[in-house]
Amino acid sequence: MPDRAQKRFQNRVAIVTGASSGIGRATALALGGEGAKVTVTARRPERLGALAREIEMAGGAALPLAGDVTEADFRSRVVEETVERFGGLDHLVNSAGVIAFGTIENTGLDAWQRMFALNVEAVFDLMRLSVPHLLERKGSIVNVSSVNGIRSFPGVLAYNSSKSALDQLTRCSALELAAKGVRVNSVNPGVTRTELHLAGGLDDDRYAAFVEHSKTTHPIGRIGKPEEVADLALFLLSDDAGFCTGVTIPVDGGRHLTCAR
Repeated sequence: MPDRAQKRFQNRVAIVTGASSGIGRATALALGGEGAKVTVTARRPERLGALAREIEMAGGAALPLAGDVTEADFRSRVVEETVERFGGLDHLVNSAGVIAFGTIENTGLDAWQRMFALNVEAVFDLMRLSVPHLLERKGSIVNVSSVNGIRSFPGVLAYNSSKSALDQLTRCSALELAAKGVRVNSVNPGVTRTELHLAGGLDDDRYAAFVEHSKTTHPIGRIGKPEEVADLALFLLSDDAGFCTGVTIPVDGGRHLTCAR
């Protein structure tokens, strides 16, 4: 882990979506701990308020904005209010995402469109809105994808497809922005201890069974921690990764090396 005393993000400005829990929350806290000014977004205002206080106690600054990033007006508001409050934008972390279970036989068009609205369309539009500001500061973007963007797994058709699309969005935009000084990368977690699967429809018992089974599907023998993904995200955002762009890096305990099981 990096030495937090280095303060790699002192006075840098970041937007983190999906910040009320899991990987988004861990990333926002880590940025704040290294001196960043962080706009945190999610749909639960009470959690965002608590997170903002934690960020400020850690030495950063925070702007909590509650709303739904699938709504175009809210996306515009997030970027505009960040720049107005903090004077610019250095980093964007797209962590908001959703999973749903289904196959080609039972995934409806509405379910498919909901998946892409959050996992792809919202990310694209936030990137599009942020790029003019990132260009001014030679900033960077990290998209939170999934091992499912790299490998195919049954039973999560729409999710797999959305994360593959997200990885391609990362690569294409990285090519287009590299010469202009803006880097774009993705982190691709395996199963990580977050609320993703519970929000996607698993009850507590099924989630517990899923976590136990995941110990056998990840060669390292356990699921991941949000902080482990956040550490990689911060590296990719930082100047330490100045020669990295267009990468989609698994942080998955070796899951991408295995067959579907």
